[in-house]
Amino acid sequence: MLKTLKNAFKVQDVRRRIFYVFLMLVVVRLGTQVPVPGMNGEYFKEWFSSQTGDAFNFLDAFTGGSFSSMSIFALNITPYITSSIIMQLLTIAIPKLEEMQKDGEMGRKKITAITRYLTVGLALFESTAMAIGFGNKGLIPDMNFAKVVVAVVALTAGSAFLMWVGERINEKGVGNGISVVLAINIISRIPSDMVNLYESFVKGKSIAKAGLAAIIIIAIILAVVLLVLILNGAMRKIPVQYSKKMQGRKMVGGQSSHIPLKVNTSGVIPIIFASSIMSFPGIIASFVGKTGGTGIGSKILAGLNSGNWFNPHQPVYSVGLVVYILLVIFFAYFYTSITFNPLEVADNMKKQGGFVPGIRPGKPTVDYLNQILNYVIFIGAAGLTIVAVIPFFFNGVFGANVSFGGTSLIIVVSVILETLKQIESMMLVRNYKGFLNE
Repeated sequence: MLKTLKNAFKVQDVRRRIFYVFLMLVVVRLGTQVPVPGMNGEYFKEWFSSQTGDAFNFLDAFTGGSFSSMSIFALNITPYITSSIIMQLLTIAIPKLEEMQKDGEMGRKKITAITRYLTVGLALFESTAMAIGFGNKGLIPDMNFAKVVVAVVALTAGSAFLMWVGERINEKGVGNGISVVLAINIISRIPSDMVNLYESFVKGKSIAKAGLAAIIIIAIILAVVLLVLILNGAMRKIPVQYSKKMQGRKMVGGQSSHIPLKVNTSGVIPIIFASSIMSFPGIIASFVGKTGGTGIGSKILAGLNSGNWFNPHQPVYSVGLVVYILLVIFFAYFYTSITFNPLEVADNMKKQGGFVPGIRPGKPTVDYLNQILNYVIFIGAAGLTIVAVIPFFFNGVFGANVSFGGTSLIIVVSVILETLKQIESMMLVRNYKGFLNE
């Protein structure tokens, strides 16, 4: 990785693109320090720290702390991520959008435009709900219509600006702009999390205990990163053989290829969906002020809170972990089913004269692909679950309260690998010499 970056800085165009990304990320981090006009940020920090649940921790980790400090980037790019997922699902469900997606570059531009409008609409809705819901409780001192409008405009504009930054990085930088912004937000929280771990397990201990604790913490982090790397790169290759045929006076075909099926076919989408569903009841309860009770509803909310899982003093709340695992597996199958169509793949293979060795074309090939896909999805979902549950385990048993978890590590590692691959491809294009240059 270091060698790739070193060689990249030797190429002027690649170096210029990397510096552009760096400057954009500086702008993003500076924006997280700009408060929303008219809002009492200290009140919100106190309110946030008083919450016993983890309903907002997931969002705060993705926004790089902007949510807890209520800066103009408090919503960050979460409206864009939500709208992109909605558009991806609607593309499968609505034939007109599916035709638009298959309509080449023009169709993709139309879908991108719709996604932008949907992002602004979601940001407007979320910022209005946040300003009114929290403003009535003291977030906006001397609350009036003008202050609410200013807060809504600031939050919506901040989210739209970050969407624009992501698109500019796509155009003039390297890597996927939205993913890069998301990754830098997550990375920005890691130093404070390391300080929390140091103060909880190392500070004030004897040299032997402090050293052992530091070694264990480093080993766990490295093990999770290694597992994420394996999960991100694991792939099942289904061999495909193409039959020979006469084309004019020449015999063509006969090549061997393969269908690459990533073990983690759905990425972090299942974890995001599962975490959102588990957090949604707690968010609603926080808005209406129904937290801290002792009834059956409060116990259900406590079971949905990942902070109570693996708690040796209250093991009954770990039932929520079972629900979480089932949701991750369900969304892994669901998301893969709408993004990978074995019937379409089998038909395309048949039209091109391809077949899986030992499997007849047509329905047998579809059944074979479904069988392999179900097996691969289950392994990927199991790996995702392990990566996501490890931080919950150490948080519940040892009280290792950190904002980054399995989801965050998967995103950061995936973005770094994707960006490095893009840099390598840029360098390969510029360093390639054809026979005309000899």
